[in-house]
Amino acid sequence: MITLIINILILLFAPFLMIGVIKKTKAFWAGRKGVSIFQPMWDFVRLMKKDAVISDTTSWVFRFAPVITFASIIFAALFVPLVSGRSVINIPFAFVIFSYVLGFGKFFSLIAALDTGSSFEGMGASREACFSTIVEPAFFIALASICAVTQNYTFESFRMILKSAGAYGYLIIALAAVTLFIMLLIEGCRVPVDDPTTHLELTMIHEVMILDNSGVDLGLITWGAAIKMLLFEALIANLIIPASLHGWAALAAFLAVIFVLAVIIGTVESSMARFRMTHVFEFIFIMSITALIILALVTYRIYGG
Repeated sequence: MITLIINILILLFAPFLMIGVIKKTKAFWAGRKGVSIFQPMWDFVRLMKKDAVISDTTSWVFRFAPVITFASIIFAALFVPLVSGRSVINIPFAFVIFSYVLGFGKFFSLIAALDTGSSFEGMGASREACFSTIVEPAFFIALASICAVTQNYTFESFRMILKSAGAYGYLIIALAAVTLFIMLLIEGCRVPVDDPTTHLELTMIHEVMILDNSGVDLGLITWGAAIKMLLFEALIANLIIPASLHGWAALAAFLAVIFVLAVIIGTVESSMARFRMTHVFEFIFIMSITALIILALVTYRIYGG
């Protein structure tokens, strides 16, 4: 029961601190003091106190999409193991349900952008859909390969890699971490795929999709996006944290991995610019390459001795 409460608190509040650490890291590399790491939480509270301004040209899709998208992210979080190494809903092939529940929420965010009738938001929705089409197969290949080598078809298989794959396990873990980190940058709409701070419509992807959202709707969208990033960081943490850790040691290790990844994201965003749109696809295909290498290693491990 205590572990469940800790997991809920982490799921709800850690995303704000994670975004705060990213902003603090970017400020550090820019030679600035930066805002407090709690500033994203205060920004969220400020948005929740405001009323949403909704265009008369939109339908019920635009009004309900932020709630549906946020609810889908929360539901998907039930399948991801956090501190305890076990998820709230622990069933075989949970990663398939996890992916499609997130896809369901993304679908509503896409059609909500199209519902506004804005050519800019339609452009962002088109780019988002295109990137997701490339990302999802690589995600399935990587996770299905891990499940095959561990003979465990839940997210718990992440902590069984070393036991099942032997010497190959370290390489599989490293490649899987790279795969999930690239997916984190893509799904989180971070540099070098997208820039969450830009206001230039021609280069935006996710940010241009939510230009017409405000107030409570915008608050739910930003909170949901942060939680989604936390979920992918949690998957990476489950790859790295040894299965022998329990209790407070597991909690400390989990939080350390989460915030170290936040620092890495902030460093990446400070050290490189957003790619040209034509080069974003090349970056995304790196994820496909690492996933296929994982599949090759697992295949050799199972059938090649």
